[in-house]
Amino acid sequence: MHKLNWDDLRFVLAVAETGSVNAAARALGVNHATVLRRIAAFEEACGGPVFERAKSGYRLRPDRAQVIEAARHAAQHVAAAETLMRGGAAEEGTTFRITSTDSLCQTIIPKMLPALSRRIAPDRVAILSSNSHMDMARLGADLTIRPAASLPDDLSGRQVGTMRFAVYSQASSGGPWLGLGGPLANSAPARWMADEVPPSDVVSFADSSMALALMAHEGAGQVILPCLIGDAMDGLVRIQTKMPDFTVPVWVACHRDLSSSDTFRTLIDVVEKLFVPHQPALAGSDGPSG
Repeated sequence: MHKLNWDDLRFVLAVAETGSVNAAARALGVNHATVLRRIAAFEEACGGPVFERAKSGYRLRPDRAQVIEAARHAAQHVAAAETLMRGGAAEEGTTFRITSTDSLCQTIIPKMLPALSRRIAPDRVAILSSNSHMDMARLGADLTIRPAASLPDDLSGRQVGTMRFAVYSQASSGGPWLGLGGPLANSAPARWMADEVPPSDVVSFADSSMALALMAHEGAGQVILPCLIGDAMDGLVRIQTKMPDFTVPVWVACHRDLSSSDTFRTLIDVVEKLFVPHQPALAGSDGPSG
C-alpha cells in the first residue's frame, strides 16, 4: 500500500455524500478526471475499493461505512484546526463562512444577514447553501444553521427554532407526488413517502426544497415542503393527507473545539436572537392550514 494523502479525503467524502463523480466535481470546483484520480489514489493507499460503481452512481460499500465516518471526523478536525489557528475569528481579508440548507438560505438567513454582518464586520460573511450534512468540513464553514434531529458529537450549539413540514400542491386535489432526492432522501418525510407512497405515484424528484416548491407551483404534483416555504409561495395550498405531523429542531452550531471561543459564543447568541421573529413561520403556525 502507498502512503495515504490526507487531501484525498475531501474527494472521497464529496463522492460519498453526493453519490456521483460529476456532482462531487461540481461541489469541489474541479474536473471529473481529478475526482477519479483522487478516488483511485485513496483506494490504492487504503488497500481496496471504497465504492461500488453502478449506472445510478457511486454507492458506498457497506464494509467501508466506518472508513467514511472516520474520514468525516478527520476533515472536521482539520477545518477546526484552521479556524483555531486564525484565533477563532475572521481576520483582515478573510471570510467568515456560514452554511445552511437552501430552504433557510433563501428565506430567513438573507433577512438576518445585515445585522449579523454588522456584528462581525462588514464584507466578511459568506453564506454557503448546501443540503449536505457534512458540508462544514468540505466547504470549510465556520458556523452551521440547519434542521436536524440532534447535533452530532463533534458540533456544539443550541436550538433556535422548530421546522414543520406539510404537503402542498397547486390545487386542493393534490395529484401525483414529487419525490425528495439527494440529501433530502434521508429526512423523516422522505422515509414516510418510501413506506406509504407507491413508486408509480412519484413522477419527479429533486434534491432542493425550493426547486420542489417551484415544481409544485407549476402544477407538477403534490410535495412535502417546510411550511416556511410552502406557506409563503402564492398558488400553493396545504392539503390533507395521511402524513404525520413532522417537525425537526433547527440548530446553530460550530465545531465543538471552537465552542469556548468568545467569537463563536457571541455569534450563536446573535443568531438565536435574530431567529426569534421568524419562529412562527418556521413552525408553520402563521400560514394557511389548508
